[in-house]
Amino acid sequence: MNKELRRVSMVVLAMFVALFVSSSIVTVFESDNLRADSRNTRTLYASYSAERGPILVDGTPIASSTPVDDEYRFLRTYENPELYSAVTGYFTLNQGTTGIEGALNDYLSGTANDQFFDQVNAIFTGQNPRGASVELTIDPAVQQAAWDALGSNTGSVVALDPQTGEILAMVSKPTYDANRLASHDIPAVIEAYDELIADPEGPLFNRAIGGDLYAPGSVFKLVTAAAALDTGDYTPESEFPNPPRLPLPLTDGQTISNAEGGNCGGTENATLATALRLSCNIPFAQLGGELGSQTLSDYADAFGFEQDLEIPQSVTPSVFPEDDMDEAQLYLSSFGQASVRVTPLQIAMVSAALANEGELMQPSLIESISDSDLTPIEEFEETVLNTPVSSETAATMTELMVDGVNNGAASNARISGVDVAGKTGTAQNDGAGNTLWFTGFAPANDPRVAVAVVVENGEGFGNSVAAPIARQVIEAVLN
Repeated sequence: MNKELRRVSMVVLAMFVALFVSSSIVTVFESDNLRADSRNTRTLYASYSAERGPILVDGTPIASSTPVDDEYRFLRTYENPELYSAVTGYFTLNQGTTGIEGALNDYLSGTANDQFFDQVNAIFTGQNPRGASVELTIDPAVQQAAWDALGSNTGSVVALDPQTGEILAMVSKPTYDANRLASHDIPAVIEAYDELIADPEGPLFNRAIGGDLYAPGSVFKLVTAAAALDTGDYTPESEFPNPPRLPLPLTDGQTISNAEGGNCGGTENATLATALRLSCNIPFAQLGGELGSQTLSDYADAFGFEQDLEIPQSVTPSVFPEDDMDEAQLYLSSFGQASVRVTPLQIAMVSAALANEGELMQPSLIESISDSDLTPIEEFEETVLNTPVSSETAATMTELMVDGVNNGAASNARISGVDVAGKTGTAQNDGAGNTLWFTGFAPANDPRVAVAVVVENGEGFGNSVAAPIARQVIEAVLN
């Protein structure tokens, strides 16, 4: 009898242990997955039953929750949604979340681990649960200036504080109205979402940090020039042959030419300083060939290429394709063609590092996160991401970039009474027009903003289209 009882007891104990383990796995380790499961209607209702925290710019809500008389209790609403869609993203019933809404969903919904005691307090006091508020680093005047300056162009503008990494503006066009996706009318939300997905211009893509990456063209020359100077093997006066055309190695008669078609600057040889000032392709192709793919790749990575960044949204890594690169690809990659691909944020980071004496700060959109009673949960902390070049190299690059604005190919970025450091780019693409760029910073002697502008399928050159856009953004910061 005792033997049989022991067997039954062991079976019961084993079942209890199995139940304990499985329930622990479900409640602890699988909780995030269960909450994210679109079929979990309980989580869906719970996420709307709490008053979602606001997203703030300069203390003013650009996303907030409004009480409504339906089963969801609160409706997410967006102020000036098209201006801020690249930042806020959207919060929907059944199409997920993006932007800050998605990246900080736990804080905004009040379910983050840091808010545990608030959740317990709400249970005991009977108060309605509320999410945390998120204050952004965006400067509303700079954001508006970037939006207005970009106009009807397709593209993006990113502005950074180079000394802190704070993102002052992030604009992507075309854009969308997030209120259409926040509706409680599910058929209307699905219709709006399908319409945006089907739009060939891709308004849901945040071009500043993702989507289809861009060929950087001549703005990548900043990386090549900085790498050359930082090795110590080159100076601004280092010379390179400057023919009107350069045969492309390993190809059947293909050649590289400069933007204007002749020999850049009209001289037999061109210095590194002249090649950067006038944006000469041929000297940079030869320079890249001498540096080698490994050196260029190492410096590109140091500037942030190939890194998984979160701002807190995930940023698509920019690419410098070192693997299997032949000499022809190396020549083209040295001035931003071939398979080099970037985000506007990455190009702004290159300028920001040069502006900040060679130190690259971690970019961020978050100034602070505060509880519903305004108690700080998390505050912005400056973080050095990397030091891609020395302060001496950064100072030399600044001088060369200022010369490019004052006397070179970036002349449309000039601002009276202010030294602007800048570089333009015009990249060929497979569609109509070109990809037009400007990047730079100002004031050159005490930088307050680093900016990158890209215009898709534009007519003309980076100096004629992108540089004036950047100038307006810089002026908004300085004013």
